Amino acid sequence: MKLQFGHAHAGVEYRHRAAVFGIAERDGLIACVRITRDKGPYFDLPGGAVEGEETEAEALTREFREETGLDVTPIDRLTEASQYFVRTDGEALNNVSAFWTMQIAGSTPANKQEADHQLVWLTPDNALASVRHEAHAWAITCWMRWRARQV
Repeated sequence: MKLQFGHAHAGVEYRHRAAVFGIAERDGLIACVRITRDKGPYFDLPGGAVEGEETEAEALTREFREETGLDVTPIDRLTEASQYFVRTDGEALNNVSAFWTMQIAGSTPANKQEADHQLVWLTPDNALASVRHEAHAWAITCWMRWRARQV
């Protein structure tokens, strides 16, 4: 049984979308993106849709570059969870998301393409409380437990 967050509302068709998100740590903080849209800002883990024939690792590397300007290497697939939600543009989705641990290899700010995404570094507790999707909060919780076992 797969872990499903959110609720499908009656009469709404949710498009299935393969997605991937990553957790990258630096100095005890994790990379998040603050996304500013017409309905107000919100926080997500960096990542997004897997496009075409991309692997999860390829999509995640591309998404991190486009959203944050960070150069990353996916390390381990940590967990998977799905999330029903309606995007700010009104599209109803069920993100079937993989969550990976990441290693930061560097930063190339010129590679950042998404002007409405701002890289922010949050404590794990603050990120857990701030991300908009329950699936992202679940992944951060899994990462915190995994990280505690690494010490």
